[in-house]
Amino acid sequence: MEVDRQPEETLVPSCEEDCVDLGGVKDMRLEAEAIINDVLFAVSEMHVSHSLNSALDVAYINVKTRERNQYCLELTEAGLRVVGYAFDQVNEDMSTHYHETVYSLLDSLSPGYREAFGNALLMRLESLKQNGQ
Repeated sequence: MEVDRQPEETLVPSCEEDCVDLGGVKDMRLEAEAIINDVLFAVSEMHVSHSLNSALDVAYINVKTRERNQYCLELTEAGLRVVGYAFDQVNEDMSTHYHETVYSLLDSLSPGYREAFGNALLMRLESLKQNGQ
């Protein structure tokens, strides 16, 4: 039987549905845009940093909470964490912990986010109830 590949070659793992096929690596810039689209309704402002260099393995997101607090977030495979207390600011000496989701991170930073998210959830549930679902 003939084999098309050498035995030492490894197969590239399949990407998740929202992953761009980059040899099994997620493009963090695309992940950052998806995160922003998910929670923009519950914060005052949120965008990918234009002045900090994002790459395949890291992206920086600027967020202003409903309380008007500004943060610079770092997104990596490890998760999201605060790296600065102003837009486009990275403080290498900060040792904040990683959050697995943007929801967890924003919930810990912003009571206004928590309220907006809860209200949106209640509105959605009420809409489903009215539609008989």
